[in-house]
Amino acid sequence: MPYQLIRERYFTPHSQKSPFVQHCTLFQDIVIRCVRYAFASIPAIIGKVFFSKNVSLPFFRFRMLRNGLLKCPIYWRETSKPQGIYMIWDETRRPDVVVYYCHGGGFSMGSSFFYIEFLLAWISLLHDEGGFSNPALFALEYTLVPEATYPTQVQETLAGYKYCLELTGDRPERICVSGDSAGATLILSLLLCLEGFARMGDKLPGLAIPISPWAAIISEKNQNTPSDYLNADSLHLYGSQYIGTKASNTDYLVSPGHCKDMARWRRASPTLGWLFVYGAEEVFAPEAKELIRLLKNAGADVEVHEEKGWIHAWPVVKLFLCNGQEERLSGLRSMVGFMRERMAVGKKLL
Repeated sequence: MPYQLIRERYFTPHSQKSPFVQHCTLFQDIVIRCVRYAFASIPAIIGKVFFSKNVSLPFFRFRMLRNGLLKCPIYWRETSKPQGIYMIWDETRRPDVVVYYCHGGGFSMGSSFFYIEFLLAWISLLHDEGGFSNPALFALEYTLVPEATYPTQVQETLAGYKYCLELTGDRPERICVSGDSAGATLILSLLLCLEGFARMGDKLPGLAIPISPWAAIISEKNQNTPSDYLNADSLHLYGSQYIGTKASNTDYLVSPGHCKDMARWRRASPTLGWLFVYGAEEVFAPEAKELIRLLKNAGADVEVHEEKGWIHAWPVVKLFLCNGQEERLSGLRSMVGFMRERMAVGKKLL
């Protein structure tokens, strides 16, 4: 890895470098190369520990202290049924918008606690720049493999959405569903679930913001790229573990990208539209583009933010790897701007 870093960064012509290396800093380059190695070579059980609550929460508190904060400025608490993290600007009032978030990690690792800084920043921007007076967010802690496989995670995602409906007083147009990677897959599965339930057909959320969705779990299009840190072989392993023995990869609730029924997608689309966010250089980009084309052909209202030169889950990655405040929050600001614009229409209905 040190040899490859030095060779590409200092001895390779700029035009022949990978798109990510062409613009990233040395620190970003080193971190992504380490993550790429870990994703391909280190067992998921190690990542499960690294991204767990017991590691992520102390790290978050350290970052708070480093910035002179003894107490989190935004109220948040853990929930047990459903399990997750709930945060809100003012806990004494009902929220005027709720973000429902599912974290990534290949279904094998990750937790909402690893994302807590990202999620708190989202709440802050919704209040300060989004025009919402009391934004809230619920981040689901779903069961990881191998402790459970499909359909457990989809059932838990549905339970989490029902919890968000309760938070809004049964006003689904106030909800924005989102997630990254495997979490975005669960969000897509959730929308198809809601479309399929007669009692939930009128409970579709206002907005959906899939970040780097793992649209098709097993796909020939999920190939390694020179820039991204994901590894196709590891993804195939994690995806196969998630599918388990109770379903097949062609089941659209397992692998939403395999659903080609435009009428179903039209019925499953959020009432106020979609925003797809992904990196141009990531492994999942081809399948994401295919799903976006399908949705547009179905007549769905879809916007796209493809970040040139960037990689998987870039809004989250930038928050941790970039120095300037503007660049660190650029992904979130794009998402908040979309919510502000689209939910301004929905607010007339509230």
